Amino acid sequence: MKLNSVSLDAEDYKRIAKKHEPSRSVFSNCARAFLVGGVICTIGQAIQEFFKAVFDMSEREAANPTVAVLIIISIILTSMGVYDKIAQWAGAGSAVPVTGFANSMCSSALESRSEGLVLGVGANMFKLAGSVIVFGVVAAFVIGIIYAIFGIQGGHS
Repeated sequence: MKLNSVSLDAEDYKRIAKKHEPSRSVFSNCARAFLVGGVICTIGQAIQEFFKAVFDMSEREAANPTVAVLIIISIILTSMGVYDKIAQWAGAGSAVPVTGFANSMCSSALESRSEGLVLGVGANMFKLAGSVIVFGVVAAFVIGIIYAIFGIQGGHS
């Protein structure tokens, strides 16, 4: 087997790539994801309990400021380069929806800031997050139509 580009076929390439690929422990990856995801959720619960205790909020009232604080923490950690190191170690565990989404938005903004605020940060920040926003709005619209057609109450009081 020669390693020049002319004689390297697909099977040889796969064999070489497989030999140099780092081994992955599924159990270890799952354990780290579970641990970090659990820690993030526990921090979120602690923040919510703080709002309930200190500001005498109900669980429903404390939900929005809790999400805002988690987003701010994620953005600060991303800006300092810490969140990416956590994500590299934790894998999917750091992709808890709110913090993972904030991390992706902030990372895109940081990477494109040299291109300017509008064409750099503003345009590139939503390339990754745009599909999430669009599908979220479309899903909410469809669910709203279904609720309206069948007269379902949203449970808001």
